[in-house]
Amino acid sequence: MSSAQRVGVYVDAENIRYNGGYQMRYDVLRRFASRENGILQRLNTYIAFDVERAREDAEYAKKSRIYQQMVRDFGWKITVKHVRRYTDEAGNVTTKANADLDMAVDAMLQADKLDQVILVTGDGDFLQVVTALQNRGCRVELIAFRNISRQLQMEVDAFWSGFLIPDLLPVSYEPRNDWGKPGSCVRGVCTKWFPEKGYGFLRFIDQIAPNLWITDPRDPDSPYVSVFCHANEVADEVAEEMLMNRETILEFYLNESEQKDNGLVANNVRLATVVNR
Repeated sequence: MSSAQRVGVYVDAENIRYNGGYQMRYDVLRRFASRENGILQRLNTYIAFDVERAREDAEYAKKSRIYQQMVRDFGWKITVKHVRRYTDEAGNVTTKANADLDMAVDAMLQADKLDQVILVTGDGDFLQVVTALQNRGCRVELIAFRNISRQLQMEVDAFWSGFLIPDLLPVSYEPRNDWGKPGSCVRGVCTKWFPEKGYGFLRFIDQIAPNLWITDPRDPDSPYVSVFCHANEVADEVAEEMLMNRETILEFYLNESEQKDNGLVANNVRLATVVNR
């Protein structure tokens, strides 16, 4: 991809928040979006705000203002969607702050000025938007964490699990985590597993780099790193069939290998956790 590529990023913040992406870092997302030296033409995020709650809860109002200002400081345009309440015949109250239409319209209207669109959502309602953007010549990528529409995932030109992008989602219990360094905690997937031998290999993205399509860690231009993993280091919750499923996101610590120079081994391997919002 040439340096002249114009990139637009559209974040369905509420969908991401409720589906594993709470505490997602907008500065890291921006860095990921520009990994091919593209021009960040549009950086849009659509955030819900509960006006009624803000009147009664000063702490909520304060945190919302601080959060929105932080996102703006990273160069993002914020579209605030006010939460609406609906009461059914039984008296049950539901809340809704749907930004789908705003996000879809913005992406379509701005597509003529873009070469690449990155949608940050798992909502299948954007399926037709993806097709329309592609038909207008845009390359469309998707970033999401959990509860991702399978059709949406298959329709885009590239899908990236937000868990696997270095530092996009902080490791809450490791506030000084130095992703990719020995002693750090990272997230990755299992690429090979030998049940009869009791070991296998995991893979993680070492750094945000242009060549993410080079998935073979043996290639010197690949940003991926292979890690040896012994079965004794795998948590009981991670069944063998889960290990052999590339969609299973694993969280583990890195340590230097005692047998191989410059090699890494995985410790305390478990399923990726989600921070409570």
